[in-house]
Amino acid sequence: MPLSKIQTIDNQVVPNLGSRNMIINGSFIVAQRGVTSSTSSGMQTVDRTYLVHSGTDNAPTQAQVDVASGTTPYSLGHRKAFKMTNASQSTTDAGDYIQYEQQVEAQRVHSFGWDATSTSSKITMTFWIKSSVARTYQGAIRLPDANKIYPWNTGALSANTWTKVTKTIPGASGNTINNDNGIGMQWLLWPYIGTTYTGGSTNEQWGSAAGATSWTASVDNTSYWTTNGATVEVTGLQIEVGSEATSFEHRSFDDELELCQRYFQTYSDTLWQGTNEHAANYSLYLDGYFRKDMRAAPTATIVGTVTIGRPQVGVTQRPNSIGGLTKEGFYKCNWPSSGTYGGSLGTHGDAYYRMTVGAGPTNRLDFSSEPN
Repeated sequence: MPLSKIQTIDNQVVPNLGSRNMIINGSFIVAQRGVTSSTSSGMQTVDRTYLVHSGTDNAPTQAQVDVASGTTPYSLGHRKAFKMTNASQSTTDAGDYIQYEQQVEAQRVHSFGWDATSTSSKITMTFWIKSSVARTYQGAIRLPDANKIYPWNTGALSANTWTKVTKTIPGASGNTINNDNGIGMQWLLWPYIGTTYTGGSTNEQWGSAAGATSWTASVDNTSYWTTNGATVEVTGLQIEVGSEATSFEHRSFDDELELCQRYFQTYSDTLWQGTNEHAANYSLYLDGYFRKDMRAAPTATIVGTVTIGRPQVGVTQRPNSIGGLTKEGFYKCNWPSSGTYGGSLGTHGDAYYRMTVGAGPTNRLDFSSEPN
């Protein structure tokens, strides 16, 4: 890194103030999947944002929502938030939980210069949170490679009031983070977590994450679980090197989107061309290059209508899988040998073929390289 791009905070070398947030899409502005609300588990709405749950009688809803004007986060430039809405839960069991998660790739953590093994090397986490019920929320920083966890809580929150949470976290001996493309750090927030997971840790101390019982400290959080329609919103999530909480790093939408596309890319209204079709194998070879290299060879999902065909004669079929996947792109699509959208396109050597994705977001070709 050129000297002009380096500064020090607490005698630690860190990127300049134009590039300091380890979290990608901490402003929650990018939602490539085109889905603003979902009751499915996993990453369904906002890029780089997971919501997982267990033991729920009815699935909670995750959504990208607008930050209301006139609020403090709005005045600081935040326009979107991630919102979790509870459904009706009839029972409260020890193993139940609702977990919100953001992941940071291991080599990304290294690139910001945090020495996780040193007590003198610190990171500072800040975010804004609003809850419809007055309560304390439990969260944690987890390092999967070292199997270590650092629990924390938000402190008591007033209902329907945006509150800024700031925590400074030191490194510790044994906090290994591999310098690779796996998960280096997880930011966790539990709207609800059962007693199975709250027996082994002390807030704001590093501990072992080897067993589920040690993931977080005890907290009375039943008010969210037992309140039908209870909500919690988060925006402005930032993790930076040093003990000082600086202002949120607002990236442009284009810059944030490009960072997200390392992990997920979606294509609609798109056409790829190919010139070599093997009818016997029901495969079409294409030059399918991604917009940018992905973290690793992705998995591909066909959503809605995707067609392959030979426009010279109007023959079309529908692919059922994408092959030849690398982090740079793909070179093959496959389709059934028979059926309504199966059968040969004909053997025509170097004839002109194409694969076309319909209008989004209901028609998409998705490529996911998320770490989990």
